Amino acid sequence: MAKYTAEMCEWLAERGHDVEVVCPPPYYPAWRIASPYKSWRYVREVLAGVTVTRCPIWLPMKPAGLQRIVYAASFALSSLPVIFCAAFRRRDVIFVLEPSILNAIGSLLLAKLTGAVSWLQIKDFEIDIAFQLGQLRANWLRTVLLRFESWLMRRFDVVSTISQSMSAKVRAKGVPDERSVFFPDWVNTDLIHPSNSGASLRAGLAIPETTVVVLFSGTLSAKQGLETLIEAARSIEDNRPTSAPEILVLICGDGQAAPILRSLATGLACVRFLALQPSDRLNALLNAADIHVLPQVPEVADSVLPSKLLGMLASGRPVVATVGPESEVGRLVAKCGVLARPGDASALADAIQEMAIDREEREQLGSEARRIAIQLFEQERILGEFESQLKQRMARRGAATANDVSTAT
Repeated sequence: MAKYTAEMCEWLAERGHDVEVVCPPPYYPAWRIASPYKSWRYVREVLAGVTVTRCPIWLPMKPAGLQRIVYAASFALSSLPVIFCAAFRRRDVIFVLEPSILNAIGSLLLAKLTGAVSWLQIKDFEIDIAFQLGQLRANWLRTVLLRFESWLMRRFDVVSTISQSMSAKVRAKGVPDERSVFFPDWVNTDLIHPSNSGASLRAGLAIPETTVVVLFSGTLSAKQGLETLIEAARSIEDNRPTSAPEILVLICGDGQAAPILRSLATGLACVRFLALQPSDRLNALLNAADIHVLPQVPEVADSVLPSKLLGMLASGRPVVATVGPESEVGRLVAKCGVLARPGDASALADAIQEMAIDREEREQLGSEARRIAIQLFEQERILGEFESQLKQRMARRGAATANDVSTAT
């Protein structure tokens, strides 16, 4: 979320818009406050033309269940003073992201106080996911939270999501069609593109040119299904045909699941972990791969759309994904990669090995992946359409206000 929010805000600021952000100090994906920030301190700074106010947040050791609710509530409460102070200045649009849905309460109130357009962007359906993954279990709590979520969403002028399947869920939760907007994530295809930059990164990691690198790069969390990837790697190592190339599964990133995954991979020579890479090395990292892998647990297939997929596509490499063909991710990957049954390590291992053997197929699928990235997810086009939507919604709000005044007089 931070990456796309920062890019969106900087893009709008470059276009001459006055952009202010209220957020916590940086802590994701390691779940540790980055130095020199403090979890308890308010900080105001200007970054790339964007005014940023950071508010205190409480971080649990393991964000699950009640602790996750308290963690989300801590920022929602600490940000209220900043939000209320903002009510004394003119606002055109109040834009809030979920997770967490709790942030939407103060943001919606600010929009009502200032007469601004209220816009809720949903990256994850966090309530659905919490129950799907067993982080929350009580049926009565699920009923209460989902009713609250629906009630709150229906009071926003705009509710947008990053996939068509998520947009359908928004409408199913009671948001009218005219207020439901598709606002996907994006990729800068000039910055992320097929290149030879991955060769130097591979050389620095002492990876032979003949080795087929299978890369997962992203947050290491419960909803990724990365345990299946480790199991598949074990199957690959134990059952590799003598004629098949060497395969290295490279897992790059950080997150709550990192210690568990490292433990599961103990003794596996074909698995290597790599620390989260700086943004200026992202293109080299993605180009170091011969195959990108996108494991995902089936329970959340319609509640999220992994943003990491867009970088995979833009790099011009094929994708192996553990999703069903009926899901939105599945329909997309089927055009430029291979699908394996979710949760089936043997099927994932077979898909990886078959693609590792067929270099010509990898190149063909990679070319199609690049074409899809340019056609569907190019940054300038998506953010340009978003800016147009903002202006249209503001114009409608202005016209409605003028009509109200005319009627009153």
